[in-house]
Amino acid sequence: MIKGCKICGIKDSNTLNYIINHSHPPKFIGFICNYPKSPRHVELTFLKKLLNVKKNKSEFVAVLVKPNNDILEEIKSLPFDYYQLYDCNPDEIKIIRQKYQKKIITALTIKNESDVLVYKSFLEVTDIYLFDSKGYEKSQSFDHNLIKNIKLSKELMLAGNIKFDDNLKNYEKVANYLDLSGGLETSGLKDTSKIDFFLNNLNKLKNET
Repeated sequence: MIKGCKICGIKDSNTLNYIINHSHPPKFIGFICNYPKSPRHVELTFLKKLLNVKKNKSEFVAVLVKPNNDILEEIKSLPFDYYQLYDCNPDEIKIIRQKYQKKIITALTIKNESDVLVYKSFLEVTDIYLFDSKGYEKSQSFDHNLIKNIKLSKELMLAGNIKFDDNLKNYEKVANYLDLSGGLETSGLKDTSKIDFFLNNLNKLKNET
């Protein structure tokens, strides 16, 4: 059952304020903290200003790819509720979790079934599993059938080229949360009309179940 969503790759105040104050705001809002290859990456100086807002009903997520101590120390006082971690092993995540006292979204990039089975190693250090494509900064898909039959004791978030106008019922049996970024953009920028359409559609689906 889909409980909510994450809108990722926010990098400007206007979009952030629109999302936070939407009548059906996302459960999570993600910010790319240390991956300059992504066009959605936010420089640290601006990130500190960007996050100086009232979160209302949403929770903030720091998206981190193999973070080093420098970036972890730089962001430790920022109002993040979750760290979403790519390319970290369970021991690394355990250290980060204990030191910074954040909830963890473990991001696993999927191409085949063996990539999926890696989730078992992260059970003790994860609050939410994110199954994503191998695209990283690019919006790419993966075969969602690969994860349809796994039984998780933790919640599951799904990313990978999900579009703002997709039939959300197609994801009901797969995920607890949907994670969108590029699918809410026009010409590389977040499009509030697409965000509005998606959030309203998601709210309708939640009310039907």
